[in-house]
Amino acid sequence: MQLSCFTGSLLCAATVFATAQDFDLLLRGGRVADGTGNPAVLADVAVKGGRIAAVGRVTGTAKRVMDVKGLVVAPGFIDVHTHAEGIEDDPRAENFLRMGVTTLVLGNCGGSRLNLDEYFKELEATNFSPNVCSLIGHNTVRRQVMGGSFLRPPTDGELARMKSHIDQAMKDGAVGLATGLIYLPGTFAKTDEIVELAKVAGAHGGIYASHMRSEGEGIFKALEELFRISREGGMRGHISHIKLSGKTAWGQTAKVIGAIEQARASGLDITQDQYVYPASSTGLSQLIPDSAREGGADKFRERVSDPVQRAEIARRMKENLHKQGRHDYSYAVIANYSKDKSLNGLNIVEAAKKKRGNDSLDDQVELLLEIEKSGGASAVFHGMSEDDLREFARHPNTMFASDSGVRKFGEGVPHPRGYGNNARVLSQYVREQKLLRLEDAVRRMSSLPATTFQLKGRGVIREEAWADLVVFDPAKVTDKATFKEPHQYAVGFKLVTVNGVVVVEDDMHLNARPGKVIRMNQQ
Repeated sequence: MQLSCFTGSLLCAATVFATAQDFDLLLRGGRVADGTGNPAVLADVAVKGGRIAAVGRVTGTAKRVMDVKGLVVAPGFIDVHTHAEGIEDDPRAENFLRMGVTTLVLGNCGGSRLNLDEYFKELEATNFSPNVCSLIGHNTVRRQVMGGSFLRPPTDGELARMKSHIDQAMKDGAVGLATGLIYLPGTFAKTDEIVELAKVAGAHGGIYASHMRSEGEGIFKALEELFRISREGGMRGHISHIKLSGKTAWGQTAKVIGAIEQARASGLDITQDQYVYPASSTGLSQLIPDSAREGGADKFRERVSDPVQRAEIARRMKENLHKQGRHDYSYAVIANYSKDKSLNGLNIVEAAKKKRGNDSLDDQVELLLEIEKSGGASAVFHGMSEDDLREFARHPNTMFASDSGVRKFGEGVPHPRGYGNNARVLSQYVREQKLLRLEDAVRRMSSLPATTFQLKGRGVIREEAWADLVVFDPAKVTDKATFKEPHQYAVGFKLVTVNGVVVVEDDMHLNARPGKVIRMNQQ
């Protein structure tokens, strides 16, 4: 047969002659945005055996032919920042698939499974809907080797064992090393420790992805640390969920981007991802000083049971709050507190009033300490600027990633990004605000992540690539999830395929589970 042609990465209209039933799926007449950022073209896309068999004007038949005129055909989206380690409990991962995401990167913010080979085999025995790969988490490794959240450097023996774990994870197919430097125990790690571990992952060609030490006023020191680790570790560096958090840090996007561009000009390969909402989400524990939580939950309970230590912790919490230019914790909304679900969806001021009968700052602090003492809770933090979001989104190396786990529909009041992030890019930044060209937005969610995280054969529409595809209506694609009502799936997706198998059709998950584990260097 005569195959479709490409000039470099440019898709060219060509005729493909095929024998009867030569294809499993044939998408006819769509507007193909191939993932490279090049202008979309009208073309057919044929799929066979899980891969893209032809692109262009395809003549022939298929087991299933779909007319997709007026719709966009794009590579399946790749979410490089997820916390989907629980996918084995909900292998459909419906919140991701229904916004066009076909591949998930796990292990972010320093937290992963320690034995990735074992985990990958468990997943492969489960059957799941999206493709998955994983970073190896520094926090996981440090906790395993050092036995707790310790404010000290590792001994030579401990460092050697940490290196061994990372080396094994990279051999097992990890795509790189991830740190979460505001979380225990990673917050206690010095830069020298991380550099030594990065060298191990870098020797295998992995990437260094970091939730940096600061995303507020200390962001420039945090960036310098990331640059140093990338440089001395001999690896690419990636900034997780780039942002400027807190009003005192707003408006510095040009300076942040300038620092990144200067690092790139010096020879470093630095990229970043973001979610497109003006609020973050993590544990409420981040409002409590690290030193108060050093040593783990039992040590924390000891400290807050001592009136003197409790008073000092409360004093420092208030001091940190005021440094951010805030007077209360109304910006923090409880997403999921398993011990008292009636507080879910309330901000800390409202929750203090409900739980303690008073919303004074002292009562807010006491509530936070009690929640942490009782096992902690997740929260949504409203502390970002829409203007900063848009400026980071303009940068050509910014990917769009949800920072979400697999959502259990109706559970808690989580951040809406887990249901709508990719759809929001297409509806808000492309259609409504015209901040980005559609083809560029697609590139940021497909070929850029695939290239950066070395996911071979993913993120592009070209012959022999894996048939991870998304077909959507550019006039209708919409994120419906809100902060008040987050459990709403995105709409506007005609079709989502993973490895050539239709998983979503007409905004409905079909319960297909064709996902694969992607191991670096073993794809």
